[in-house]
Amino acid sequence: MANYIDILEPTPQKSRPASQPIVPKKNRWYLWVIALVCVLGAIWLVTHRGPAGSDAAAGKTAGRGAGGPVPVVAGTVQQKDVPIYLEGIGTIQALNTVTVRARVDGQLEKVAFTEGQDVKAGDVLAIIDQAPYKAAVEQAQAKQNQDQAQLSNAKLDLDRYTDLVGKKVISSQQFDTQKALVAQYDATVRNDAAAVESARVNLNYTTIVSPIDGRTGIRLVDQGNIVHASDQTGLVVITQLHPISLVFTLPEQSLNDIHKEMAASGQELDVLAMGRDNKTKLDAGKLSVIDNQIDTTTGTIKLKATFDNEDLQLWPGQFINAHLLLTTRKAGLVVPASVIQHGPNGTYAFVIQDDQTVQIRPVKVVRKENGEIAQSDTGEALIEDGLAAGEKVVVDGQYKLQAGSKISINQPAAAAGAGGHPGGHSGQGGGHRQGSELK
Repeated sequence: MANYIDILEPTPQKSRPASQPIVPKKNRWYLWVIALVCVLGAIWLVTHRGPAGSDAAAGKTAGRGAGGPVPVVAGTVQQKDVPIYLEGIGTIQALNTVTVRARVDGQLEKVAFTEGQDVKAGDVLAIIDQAPYKAAVEQAQAKQNQDQAQLSNAKLDLDRYTDLVGKKVISSQQFDTQKALVAQYDATVRNDAAAVESARVNLNYTTIVSPIDGRTGIRLVDQGNIVHASDQTGLVVITQLHPISLVFTLPEQSLNDIHKEMAASGQELDVLAMGRDNKTKLDAGKLSVIDNQIDTTTGTIKLKATFDNEDLQLWPGQFINAHLLLTTRKAGLVVPASVIQHGPNGTYAFVIQDDQTVQIRPVKVVRKENGEIAQSDTGEALIEDGLAAGEKVVVDGQYKLQAGSKISINQPAAAAGAGGHPGGHSGQGGGHRQGSELK
């Protein structure tokens, strides 16, 4: 019985340590609040990030052109005669430049030209005070007349002595002395004539004339100043503008090609003077001189071309892009420069198929000496291999394309033909102007 009672009695509880606090159950409600907030936050993130992620994925897919045709601008491979140019940079130089200086000393009495005036050879530019030089001429002439009179008298005496010496009236010595006196006076008269001519020359120098046809520059000396023959500044500078020269340089590698073409044609090569934009044609001339040596410091050869410059589009000191017409390639294939794309394996183009899909086609283009793609002055690239005449190619919009991509042409091929597309620059490097030479 005692054991039964022991079993029914409640087991005494273990005593709680004094240091452990008793937490009432009614204060644990805030834990449930925190858990609820976390659950609601997770639900909010899932509901709001889902649409944004979908939009980004959709945008990425659309960027690859998936989900519909990619809009592009198309062009046509054209076949035509293409001029081959060598391009260099040069400076316009006057064919003749003259600094007009005084050749005698004196006061500048008159300035007979206006600044910037076109003058002809022989036109009066200025006049120096002539009074002292006129007096010098008269003085020389008077001295000449005096000596001429003495010469005439000596000749008369010589004639008399000739008769007398024959009659043995005078000695031969007297006759010889008179003969020598005549020769002396004759030399003096000749010297006087030269002095007169020198005085007249100096008098003529007081009238300063233009030595060449050209245009006057800014006046360097004003009227009323004393000028000297030793002055270095001069009165004015005259430059000849018709014709005019262009001095430019080309890489030495071009020299053999130039000699070859000149020997084959037997004529001077054409040279175009282009503006700073490398598009505006200022004038056309002829190659006149190839320098007789190569610059070893730059590896270039200097050439000179001559232009008529009738419209005065060329001016001394002006920087010009020179285009030397080397030859013309007959029936060459050309496309807009933006058609050419660059990849790890070289240049390529997107060719449009009949089913309105695109094919990636490797192409070979004509390049310049520095490796850049050569272009004509109308922005066309010359194709050596990879394309055929009449094929349609993508001119703009290549950055959205892949091999086999479906496309829609935004512009008729006829309007976007070679050299006439209005599209922007390609995202893969096409469409940037590299120059105007096709070599």
